[in-house]
Amino acid sequence: MNFLLVGIAGIIGAVLRYGLGVYFDQWWFHHFPLATFMINMAGSFILGWLTNFLPKIKSLHPHVITALGTGLIGSFTTFSTFSVETVHLISAARWGVAILYVLLSLWGGLLFSWLGYQLGKVEVKMIDF
Repeated sequence: MNFLLVGIAGIIGAVLRYGLGVYFDQWWFHHFPLATFMINMAGSFILGWLTNFLPKIKSLHPHVITALGTGLIGSFTTFSTFSVETVHLISAARWGVAILYVLLSLWGGLLFSWLGYQLGKVEVKMIDF
């Protein structure tokens, strides 16, 4: 059952990532890979938040938590696309953009993960259904 939930969530995350990439490509015409950057920053924040928040919901099965974190967010974010885009920038001699992309991705990912993690630690009164 866990594999099925992770797979379904993974499909949803991949479709969301693809849709956002198509959306960004319609209006972003610069060399900086904004779609992947924004998706990875959002995913870093959400995964940081989910890591602390979801386990507080006692009625939520651990398989659902795994599906959301590993499946949905894992397939939504993408290290491989980030890597290939960086190689393309370097191959096109766009060193400044490549370095900016790597540094912003690294530090931004860490910052957004930390912010999400901290937000997930905030105590909220849960309503049991």
